[in-house]
Amino acid sequence: MDNPLQGITLKKVHARRLREIYRSAGWPCLDIVEIELLATGLLARVTDPSGHERVCVTDSGIQYLAGAAQSNRKALGAHNGLVQRIAQSMQREGRLVWSNLSLRAKVSVTDDEVGHWKYCMPDVFSIRNSSVQAYLEPVVHEIKVSRADLLRDLKRPEKRAAYLQLGGQCWYVLGRDGKDRPIAEADEVPGECGVMQVVGEGVEVIRMAPKRQFNQLPFWVWMALAKATPVGTDPEDGRQSLHD
Repeated sequence: MDNPLQGITLKKVHARRLREIYRSAGWPCLDIVEIELLATGLLARVTDPSGHERVCVTDSGIQYLAGAAQSNRKALGAHNGLVQRIAQSMQREGRLVWSNLSLRAKVSVTDDEVGHWKYCMPDVFSIRNSSVQAYLEPVVHEIKVSRADLLRDLKRPEKRAAYLQLGGQCWYVLGRDGKDRPIAEADEVPGECGVMQVVGEGVEVIRMAPKRQFNQLPFWVWMALAKATPVGTDPEDGRQSLHD
C-alpha cells in the first residue's frame, strides 16, 4: 500500500501556519492545512487540564521552521545582491537609480476595462540623467531568484501593466537555482518584457525589452522620486555640507 504522506507537499502556507501556532495558544483551525501538518508530524494534538484540545508545534516542526527561515534568509540575500548588481550597472550607464520605490500607476489589463490605480514596488527603477522629459527613458527591472516567486508574479498581469505604465521598458532579471540552472527560460516571460539572466559573475541579455512610447513621468511619480533617496547617495553628505 502506498504511503499517503508521500503525496503531501509542504508549502509556504504550512510554514506560515506553523509560525502562527507557535506564537499562539494553539487553538485548532480544523482545516486541511492543519490536517497535513498533523499527518506529517509537524503538529501534535494535546489536551490541556481543562479538557480542551489544542495543537502544538513538535520538535520536527521546530526544525522545519528553522530550515524554512534559513532558506528565506538565503533567498533574500541572493535577491538583494542581484538588485545591487543591476542598480550599479544602471549607475555605470549614467542613470539615476532607485530601489524598492512605492509607486502607483493607473492600469487596465484589457482594452474594455476601466483603468484603476495599482500600487507597485519595482526592485530597480531608473531614469536617464536628463532635464528633458522626453529623454528620461524610465526603466523597470524586476529581480527574481526563485522559480516559484517568478511563476506567482507571471500570474499577475496587472502588476506587469503597472510596470509598463511607469517605464519605457520593463525587464525581468532571472537568477539561478541551487543546481546553477536558470530559474526559467525567456519564452516563459511575456513578450512585452525583456529578459536578462545571471551567467557566471555577469548578467546577459537574453531578449530585448520592447521600447514603449514615453512622453513624460506623471506628477505622482515625480513626488515619489523627490521623497526617496537614489541608490548610492548618502543623505548624510548633504547634511554635512550645510555645516561646512
